[in-house]
Amino acid sequence: MAVRKVIAPRLGRFHAAHPDVVLDIVIDDGLTDIVAGRFDAGIRVGERLEKDMIAVRLTPDVEMFAVASPDYLSRHGEPKTPAELHNHVCINWRFPGSGNLYRWQLDKKGNKIELSVTGALISNHEDLVFEGALQGLGILYAHDDDRIHEAIARGQLKRLLAAWSPTVPGLFLYYSNRRHAQPALRAFIDCLLDRDTRPGLGQRRSSDSSRQRRGTGQP
Repeated sequence: MAVRKVIAPRLGRFHAAHPDVVLDIVIDDGLTDIVAGRFDAGIRVGERLEKDMIAVRLTPDVEMFAVASPDYLSRHGEPKTPAELHNHVCINWRFPGSGNLYRWQLDKKGNKIELSVTGALISNHEDLVFEGALQGLGILYAHDDDRIHEAIARGQLKRLLAAWSPTVPGLFLYYSNRRHAQPALRAFIDCLLDRDTRPGLGQRRSSDSSRQRRGTGQP
């Protein structure tokens, strides 16, 4: 999600402003140790950030919800309660690195439920699970996403169990609190936040005020 929604649309703008900066971007959905890996920064959802990191919010918190195709629903019916998901074919997400399957976490006005579901497709790639839902392989539980909204608007997917959709932390860029952000990184952060990214990497701009230490509240 971070690549498609946050980074890729801004590559050209950043390069135009800073043509001498080389962006070396590694895509790894696992919980990579950026200090050990000698990365300048990483991007994760807020709930998976380590406490000794400085974090910059990139996106608002997002909603989770279940969707399925009309074809799937015509064959299997529509679940009306979370418990009925056990009688359905579901699409599972496997965490990179640990290999564990994601337990669906649903919430209705503070009534929280965790479920392990089964189905015909398991993957750690968001494009595959999305396509699986479009092609009727099962019910998908996913982050709020533009393409899911578009698929719902086109009638390709239908939202299910809307009252049980929790809100989860959005995406954060993070880096170690034991090292200062270099000018190029500060400029890249500005670009991801759609702030002024004109040349002059040595100039410290007001963007740094959006930094927070993990756990101290919203930036």
